[in-house]
Amino acid sequence: MKPLSDTYVEETRFGFWFLRSHTWQHHVLRVAINDLRNLFSDPLPAAPVILDAGCGQGKSFQYLQNTFAPKRLIGLDADPLSLTLSREEARRQDINIELIGSDCAELELPDASVDMLFCHQTFHHLVQQDRALAEFYRVLKPGGYLLFAESTEAYIDTWVIRWLFRHPMHVQKSAAQYLEMIRDQGFLFDAQNVSYPYLWWSRSKDFGLLERLGLRRVKPVGEREETLVNVVARKPLNPAGASSLAMGPTP
Repeated sequence: MKPLSDTYVEETRFGFWFLRSHTWQHHVLRVAINDLRNLFSDPLPAAPVILDAGCGQGKSFQYLQNTFAPKRLIGLDADPLSLTLSREEARRQDINIELIGSDCAELELPDASVDMLFCHQTFHHLVQQDRALAEFYRVLKPGGYLLFAESTEAYIDTWVIRWLFRHPMHVQKSAAQYLEMIRDQGFLFDAQNVSYPYLWWSRSKDFGLLERLGLRRVKPVGEREETLVNVVARKPLNPAGASSLAMGPTP
């Protein structure tokens, strides 16, 4: 089936299989959503409208449902086959889902219509990242939250990932560059709203084998090149006056 975006970078067969695997669900998705939940500075919105931007095969739906109890859950993806599998996944989990076939750079949603936007391991697949982030900002309500979880260039540009998966390499960014991009769009966040997970599967070269064997020191944040970055960023309550609502120094 033809993708619903002219800039869509089709995944490899291995990649498509991996996105339905137990490893993906348990060690990647579940861990990321739990971490993002812990990055909130304020109480969670009650019965939010949640958009899963780049929902893939819908494996995130059960975790979003259980963690945030949305009154409305929307999944969006540019791959028709993934949307079909998302629909089947939602049916298996008995979750009410609205699915939209669209590119993240052109969200078919009204302005200020979403309380929380979940973007997990999607952004590094997008060619039009600036437009997508502007769309995320547009559809979020004032005070709404962007839940952003990404692999960085330091991970995507390793031989094993380049061999097994397919990505637009010219748009990959470091953790600092992703945070700067989000900040420049107008989102607000503090250091306490950011984490740099150092998970075994994200460690370049040897998946952390030498560290587990005690043959290499585990470098702390600040000494290593980050392979993952998670951030909960908020759209200002008064977007026009965002500069006056800074939440303090950002990482």
